[in-house]
Amino acid sequence: MIPTDLPLQTDAPGLAQALSAALATTTANIATFGDRYPDDTTVDEVYRLRPARPGYAEGGNYGWTTSFWPGMLWLGYELTGDDAYRLAGEKQVQNFADRVDGGHDLGTHDLGFLYTLSCVAPWRLTGNELGKRAALAAADHLMERFLEPAGIIQAWGDLANPEQRGRTIIDSLMNMPLLYWASEMTGDPRYRDAATRHTIQLRDHMIRPDDTTFHTFFWDPVTGEPLRGGTAQGFDDRSCWSRGQAWGIYGFALAYGYTSDQTLLDAAQRCADYFLDHLPADHVVYWDLVFGDGSGESRDSSAAAIAVCGLDELADALPDGPRKDRYRLAAQQILASLAASFSTADHPESNALLLHGIYDMPKSVGVDEGTLWGDYFYLEALTRATLPGWKRYW
Repeated sequence: MIPTDLPLQTDAPGLAQALSAALATTTANIATFGDRYPDDTTVDEVYRLRPARPGYAEGGNYGWTTSFWPGMLWLGYELTGDDAYRLAGEKQVQNFADRVDGGHDLGTHDLGFLYTLSCVAPWRLTGNELGKRAALAAADHLMERFLEPAGIIQAWGDLANPEQRGRTIIDSLMNMPLLYWASEMTGDPRYRDAATRHTIQLRDHMIRPDDTTFHTFFWDPVTGEPLRGGTAQGFDDRSCWSRGQAWGIYGFALAYGYTSDQTLLDAAQRCADYFLDHLPADHVVYWDLVFGDGSGESRDSSAAAIAVCGLDELADALPDGPRKDRYRLAAQQILASLAASFSTADHPESNALLLHGIYDMPKSVGVDEGTLWGDYFYLEALTRATLPGWKRYW
C-alpha cells in the first residue's frame, strides 16, 4: 500500500503497519462514501452515511465535520501519489463550492475547518481554482461573525441569538488559518487582523493562571467586556477538557507561525506543558484532564491525535534545546501508542482509522467510537512522522 518511490520514513516501531492500514481503510472508504459524507462518529465502530434531514439527502454536506473526509483524501494523495485520492478529493471541492454558493449551513465559525481541508488543501496541492474561490467566499462568511468591539468571532448560532451572542470556543483557533490564508491570497489585511485579534483574546482570557483552558468564553457583544468562561463538553466549568487543551497547543502554535508573536508561542507551550504533565502511563489522555489512571473514565484518542500534530508544529517552531526535545519525544510516544493500541490496524471490521474517541461525553454522544476529526488528525500525525518536508494545510 505504501509506494517505494516516495521518501517515506516508516522505521519507527509500528508506524509502517499503521500507515498501511490507515491508507487501506481510506481507499476502501472511497468506494463506500464517494462524494457523500460519513456521520460525525462511528456506531459500533462503523461509520454510516450522515443521516438525511430536511433539505439534505442521506450523506449530505452539513455540519462541521464533513471536511475531515476530503482532508484524509488529500493526505492519501500526498502519501501515495495515487490519482484515485486526487480524483475523489476534487469531487469534494465541487460539493463545498455548492455549499457556500447556496448558503447552506454556514452559520458557524467552523467554516475554517470546513474550507481549509476541502478547498485550500487542493488549491495548495494542485492549484484548484474552484477550491480557491470557494474558500475565499467561506472566509467572507466567517468575517461576518466578527464582533466589534469584543474582537472575537462568534462560535455558534445565529448572530441575533441571545444565548450564543458573544460566545467563542477554543476550537476556533483552528479556524483562523483560513483568514490568514485569505489575506495572503487577496492582500487584504482585514482577514489577518481579525484572526489575530481573536487569537489574542483567547490567549488573554481562555488560558487560566494554572495553564488549563476554558472550553468556551463569553464577551459582552456591545461593550466588548470579557464576561465568563465555562465548558460545554468537559467534566465541569473548572476542569480541563482534553480536546480543548489539544486545540490550544495546535491552534496557538499555528498562530505563532502566521504572526511571529512570541506570546502566542508561549501560550502554545503553556497548553502543551499542562497536557503532557497529565498524561497517563500509555500517553493517551482521558476525555478530561482531571482524570487519570485508575479513574475508570474513557479515553479520547482524538484529543491525543490533535496533540501529536500540535506538539510537532510547536517543536518545529522552537530552537534546539530541552523544550523542543520534550515536545518531539512526546509526539512520537503518543503516536506510537495510538498506532499500537487505538488504531484499527487489527480491526478490519471497522471503517474508522482510530478507535476510542469521544464526541461529547456529557451528552453521551459518540462515546468510545471513531470520530472523523480523530481519523483526520491521526492520518496527519502519521504523515508528519513519515513524509519529510510535508507542508501543513492549515
